[in-house]
Amino acid sequence: MMENHGTLEAQIESLLNLEKQMRLAGDVAGTRKAICDIIQLCFEASAWNALNDQIELLSKRRGQLKQAVTAMVQQAMQYIDQTPDLDTRIELIKTLNSVSAGKIYVEIERARLIRKLAKIKEDQGLINEAAELMQEIAVETFGAMAKTEKIAFILEQVRLCLDRQDYVRAQILSRKISPRVFDVDPSKEKKPKEGDAVVEEAPADIPSLLELKRIYYELMIRYYKHHNDYLEICRCYKAIYEIPSIKEDPGQWTPILRKICWYLALAPHDPMQSSLLNSTLEDKNLSEIPKFKSLLKHLVTMEVILWTMLWKEFEGEFDNEKNLLGGPLGEKAALDLRQRVIEHNILVISKYYSRITLKRISELLCLSIEEAEKHLSDMVVSKSLVATIDRPMGIIRFQVIRDSNDILNSWSMNLEKLLDLVEKSCHQIQKEMMVHKAVLKV
Repeated sequence: MMENHGTLEAQIESLLNLEKQMRLAGDVAGTRKAICDIIQLCFEASAWNALNDQIELLSKRRGQLKQAVTAMVQQAMQYIDQTPDLDTRIELIKTLNSVSAGKIYVEIERARLIRKLAKIKEDQGLINEAAELMQEIAVETFGAMAKTEKIAFILEQVRLCLDRQDYVRAQILSRKISPRVFDVDPSKEKKPKEGDAVVEEAPADIPSLLELKRIYYELMIRYYKHHNDYLEICRCYKAIYEIPSIKEDPGQWTPILRKICWYLALAPHDPMQSSLLNSTLEDKNLSEIPKFKSLLKHLVTMEVILWTMLWKEFEGEFDNEKNLLGGPLGEKAALDLRQRVIEHNILVISKYYSRITLKRISELLCLSIEEAEKHLSDMVVSKSLVATIDRPMGIIRFQVIRDSNDILNSWSMNLEKLLDLVEKSCHQIQKEMMVHKAVLKV
């Protein structure tokens, strides 16, 4: 064993002398080969400590060539998965990481090393440490990294932030990815011209662009689920639903379309929700799940919905929805669904009545007078509805409050119409008089 160790040291010393000669002569190919031979010798001898020492030594040698350092780091990275134990693997990754730190020509390799180290930390249950490691790298500035690899790296950063419940940072990181990047057709992308920066191909384990799109929206669902932003969750499911591989498979699109319907029902009424509701109703696939088509039709029909009947019809479907990302539909969602039904009913009543008593509206909503007044007030405060309540008289007025400018403009329009009518009347009278005078003269 000692003889082998001595032989290894002698071989390394011989190659170090050769590397020095090549480096001083400016021979890139020769220097690169000498360095790669040194670390290959250490690997074949399973001398992992010597391998780490030589990597650090070679990277710090005076006037070391960039191409040689790049080749050394790339070759040593191939040995990571062949290390005998976890401690040796971590030590090798840390050595390569320290060597590549601050060197722009090995920035992609450093990003991949950090990702490997973060994965090890995550497997050990150290989520915070893994997230901190990943946040050190800003891959969006790496010009030579493949687009799919950049997106995958940022998505990994977002996932770790969500796992550690750092929702603010998760949102900041997610904004580095524009959703439009997933709609680009790779076959129509411009080919690089001569002289442009060379972009490396993504590793084999990086998912395709469409798979990354699904991962992105699944992570955003987790984020919006934390804030109970039902409309944004619905839009995320809608984007997943539009992926060709999903839309062609009924086994995949059916549960997603169900989720779209549920979150449309849970989302507060606004123009975006109304637009999504109508576009979903036009989807032919909705006919395959008639119950959910019925649910959406209830929401677009200007008729009062009886909550007890609706809940009786859909309670079973509601309880069966257990596989939602970010957790199943629970008690909070059930309460919100009831709230949406009450809001829908109030909007329907406002279309049919200009004035109504609190007692009558409470009867229509199947609520107490106090609850009906509270829900109505909340809608007025959120500007979903324009109404005034006369509490002493118990009367509600649904009317748009106009400011002085609107009133003056309407008066001006009325005066203009009046003068126009007077002018036309005078013209007709004058015409009749001229006709009759002509007849009399004859």
